[in-house]
Amino acid sequence: MKVAVVKYNADKVIFPGVGEAGTTMNHLKATGLDELIKNLRQPVFGICLGMQLMCRHSEEGEVDCLNIFDVDVKRFVPQKHEDKVPHMGWNTIGKTNSKLFEGFTEEEFVYFVHSFYVPVCDFTAAETDYIHPFSAALHKDNFYATQFHPEKSGKTGERVLRNFLDL
Repeated sequence: MKVAVVKYNADKVIFPGVGEAGTTMNHLKATGLDELIKNLRQPVFGICLGMQLMCRHSEEGEVDCLNIFDVDVKRFVPQKHEDKVPHMGWNTIGKTNSKLFEGFTEEEFVYFVHSFYVPVCDFTAAETDYIHPFSAALHKDNFYATQFHPEKSGKTGERVLRNFLDL
């Protein structure tokens, strides 16, 4: 089975995500990828929806996820007229505390596109503020994740990806 080749031979795994949580989790469960991802021992990097699916539950589709990070994914609720959802565009990250962010200053700009967020929690590796503070990145053991898209974040995103590859 090709999935087993990924599990045993990859030095690192990137778990990208664009789409909707319920549909994607159903696909992961139907193919057995849900158990494979949870049991990976090499560094794993979840991006955007990939990060959200690594959490316990998502309000998007009201679906149980991989539960790598014991925290729920919430829907952004605008508080005032200026609050547009989805949160889309450049925003800063701060309070970084993971090897993904080695060499970072306090204020780095990265690119976001999302309508759901992970609250600040014990696994938060970087924070952003949009409507309220939320987790821009998570880290636990060999699992790393960003809500922002490093591949769309210029030199800052390139540095995040390089730091992941250097783990």
